[in-house]
Amino acid sequence: MKRTALLICACLLALPAIALAQEQDGMIELTPWWDRPIVRDLGLSQQQMKQVRMILRDSRDRLIQLRAAVNSADGALVDAMGEERIDADKAQASIDQVISARAELLRAVSHMSLKLRQVLTYSQWQELRKRSAKRVTAPAAKRQRNALGSPR
Repeated sequence: MKRTALLICACLLALPAIALAQEQDGMIELTPWWDRPIVRDLGLSQQQMKQVRMILRDSRDRLIQLRAAVNSADGALVDAMGEERIDADKAQASIDQVISARAELLRAVSHMSLKLRQVLTYSQWQELRKRSAKRVTAPAAKRQRNALGSPR
């Protein structure tokens, strides 16, 4: 349980960095990650900011591709589960694709998070984890509803 919570926190730490433009509630957010409330007032030095920007720049394109693959796999699963007559083989293949796509995204985010952690001090990391933990439950519940094809 503790390990899962740490992985979720690591993912949430990196999610704002996946791209400079993120869709949130149908709106494109163009705010740079370092200006967002979750990282504001962490006391990052200029050197830390430079290192973090480089890590994010190096990771951005791959993370965008992986996030698109997750969205595509999620959509295929919703479609498969929404059929009047469900094709179990098609649904199982969709489930496997979602699992694979999410695993690849988690792997990439975790590697990026490790690089970021190496830049941040222990206290900055702990504060960021604390702030990230507050954002865990609502997005996870929404993703689960969407994956099951439930109304919003």
